[in-house]
Amino acid sequence: MKTLLCLCGLAAVLRAAPAKDPYPVSAPAIAVTHPAADAPGFTPLFNGTDLAGWKTKGNWVYDTDGTVTLKPRAGETGWKRFDAYLFTEKKYRDFVLDLEFKIEPKGNSGVFFCVADPLNPVDKGIELQVLDTYGLATPGNHDCGGIIRAMAPSQNMVKPVGEWNRYTLTLKDRLLQVDFNGQRIILLKLDESPMKDRPADGHVGFQDEAKRVWYRGVRLRELK
Repeated sequence: MKTLLCLCGLAAVLRAAPAKDPYPVSAPAIAVTHPAADAPGFTPLFNGTDLAGWKTKGNWVYDTDGTVTLKPRAGETGWKRFDAYLFTEKKYRDFVLDLEFKIEPKGNSGVFFCVADPLNPVDKGIELQVLDTYGLATPGNHDCGGIIRAMAPSQNMVKPVGEWNRYTLTLKDRLLQVDFNGQRIILLKLDESPMKDRPADGHVGFQDEAKRVWYRGVRLRELK
């Protein structure tokens, strides 16, 4: 009887135990400072006039206030319209990418980098998620701030819909660091992660999920 009770108790514990997250968090919970507006070495990735230097078939619009906006066209749905993503013509290897974004309710986009093939960015690149997950207690790798298929953010830092958020992404010698609204949320050794086979360099870009999204202040500093 005692043995039976013990086994029943063990079974209850096992049922209650949470499943192990295959994409663990490793970033230290520390506050950080994003690069200053006049930080040296940064180059704006938009020219201040139009989308020259970028490629897309999506309805991305450069507004007069310097904001790049996705305005989905009637009938556009889903994320598999890869030619509608917005990608730089140039490729980058080691860099600091600094930008701001905001989304609509249930908004969804993504910041892509190291994309070898713009027509297959999901498998030939890396994505930092942009998603309306404000208030989520325990974000996963597919929530805002997560590196999809690789690592969940250390905490949920996304602001309410309509407010501007800031990402500073640093990639150097295959070490990826992401700072989000003043907090370090990702510290990932790519070669020791599910991203180990992803390219070391590639295009930078933004995902078209047929949801309104706004980006501004997009600038990059190449690291040597």
